[in-house]
Amino acid sequence: MNYTTTIRLFVSLLFLGPVLTSGQSLDPKKFDHVLAENMIFQPFAPFPKGAEMATVVGTPSQAGPFVVRVKLRGGTKFMPHIHQEDRIYTVISGIFYIGYGKVFDSSKLIAYPPGSVIVLPANTPHFHWAKSGEYITQVYASGPLKLTYINAPDDPRNKK
Repeated sequence: MNYTTTIRLFVSLLFLGPVLTSGQSLDPKKFDHVLAENMIFQPFAPFPKGAEMATVVGTPSQAGPFVVRVKLRGGTKFMPHIHQEDRIYTVISGIFYIGYGKVFDSSKLIAYPPGSVIVLPANTPHFHWAKSGEYITQVYASGPLKLTYINAPDDPRNKK
């Protein structure tokens, strides 16, 4: 590695370091913050291609409260599934389309604009569609997070 490459690497790490570390989950037991532009969205195994999650507060895989943000790219469909935990959704951006039932039926979708709050009791079969473009929702729940598809073939973890 030459001198110029080393300097460029150092400068990029200097400026990117805070972005990478500040996107980590906040501890719900102490005062802290994260800016929206520093949240790190990543694929999550149970999610379909085109969906990503950023953990904001807590540890969703463990018992206790957590906050995550879920982003779906335009056109992405999230097939019918349930969660074992009660959830409260807040629409951050875009239009959040959600339908209730065990079968994906676009006629049952309800469109929620930014600022809307949706309460989803545990074990309620539902589905999503980023019908009119990308959306981001914020989800508050108490873990551990669990997602079970109504139809096993819809689960991305079952696909090779």
